[in-house]
Amino acid sequence: MRLGSMDAGLGPTALFPLRLRRPLAVLVYAIELGLGVGLIVTAGNIGRSEVANAVRLGTGLLFLVAVCALLELRTSLPDVGCGCFGDFSTAPVSGRTLARSVLLAVAALITIGLPPLRLHQSGTSALMLLGIFAAELVVIGALSPELGEGLVRLGYSEPCELRILTAERTLTALRKSAQWRRHAGMITSDTPADVWREMCWRYLVFPCRPAGRPAEIVFAVYLRQRRPVVLSALVDAATAEVLPWPALPARPDWPLRLARLRPRRPGQLAMTARQAGPGARPREAGREAAREAGREAAREAGREIARVAGRENAREAGRARR
Repeated sequence: MRLGSMDAGLGPTALFPLRLRRPLAVLVYAIELGLGVGLIVTAGNIGRSEVANAVRLGTGLLFLVAVCALLELRTSLPDVGCGCFGDFSTAPVSGRTLARSVLLAVAALITIGLPPLRLHQSGTSALMLLGIFAAELVVIGALSPELGEGLVRLGYSEPCELRILTAERTLTALRKSAQWRRHAGMITSDTPADVWREMCWRYLVFPCRPAGRPAEIVFAVYLRQRRPVVLSALVDAATAEVLPWPALPARPDWPLRLARLRPRRPGQLAMTARQAGPGARPREAGREAAREAGREAAREAGREIARVAGRENAREAGRARR
C-alpha cells in the first residue's frame, strides 16, 4: 500500500483516528513480514522446535484478529475495502474476503506440531504435493476479489494525453527517424530553439537557412515508447508561413546521356556505363560500342583498299605510257 493510501483510510486502520493510522499500518506490515520470514525459516530442520510452533501460532492469531477486524469494518464502514493488497483491495468487504481470512487462519493453526518439510524421493509424492499447492492457489484466487482488479489494471492502456515521456527521450527518438536524416543537412543548431507539448504530440523547432533564407524546421513527434510517428514542416522564421521544401537535385538520366556520346575508342562507352551505376544498362552500351567499333573498322578498311587500288592504277598507267 502507498503511504498516501494510508491516510485515505483503506483497511481496518480506518477504524482508528487519523493520527494513528500510519503507525498502525507500519506496525501491521512489520508483523506480517516477520511472520512470513519466520514461516519460511522454520519450514526446514527446525520445524519441530518451539520457535516454529510460536511462529505458526502467531500467524494463526494474526488471521483470527484480521477476521474480527474485517467483521467490524464491514459493520461500521461497509463502503471501505479491506486493504489486504493495498490499492487493489478497494472493493467493500464481502463474504469472500472473510472466508479467505478464515481459511488462512485455519491453515496456519493446523500446522502447529507438524514435522519439517522433506524432499520427496519419488516422483509420485512430488506430483501430489504440486497438485495440492495448485489447488490451494485456485481456492485462494477464487476467494480474492483483488484478482479481477489486477487483471483489469494489467490490460489497461494509459491514454497518450497522460503518457509521461521526457523531452530528452523524444529528442533521441527524433534523431533516429527518417525525417531527421532527410533534413539534418539544413539544420544549423544541435539543440532545439523551442520545445512544447500539445496532447499526444511534442513539437521541436530547429533553425535552418535554406538558400540563405532564415527559416525553422518544426518536427512533431508522437508520444509513444517505440517507433513514434515523426512529421516535419518548413516555416519562415519571421512570418511563420509554411514554405515548400527545397527541391532535391535530380538524378541524371544516364541512358540518355550514354546515347548522346560517340566515343572514338570502343572501350570508352563501356567504361562510362560501368561508372554510371545501377541506372545504366551495360549490356546495351556494350552492344552499341561493338556496333560503333565495327563501323569504324569498316571505314578504315575501305580507306586502305582505296589507297591500295589507287597505287595499283597509277602503276598500270605508267607501264602503258612506256
